Amino acid sequence: MSATYAYDERPAGGHPLAPGAAPAAIRAALLPTDQDAFDAAYAAALAASRESLDLGELFQTLEHWRRLALLQRDPENFARMVRRVAETLSGEPVPDGEPFELTRAKAGL
Repeated sequence: MSATYAYDERPAGGHPLAPGAAPAAIRAALLPTDQDAFDAAYAAALAASRESLDLGELFQTLEHWRRLALLQRDPENFARMVRRVAETLSGEPVPDGEPFELTRAKAGL
């Protein structure tokens, strides 16, 4: 991972992170059911980074959750995608009325 500029060299008025990459923006874009898991993963990555003095794990954690938040921007589309993945992996249709979290577990998402 490489930076395009140092924090103190960022464009005037610009945020040092790409749009949507700030932890608050990621959390806000996640489904409510994923926010606690994000909080825990973020706290663990912060602690690990503090201990190791290496931000790599923190950046990887934020990027993982940012990508999930992008998928979840449209909850209906996300639900359709989860259903398709679950059906593809299981080779069987998802039963009508199956709880979404069960379908997500089948999809590994």
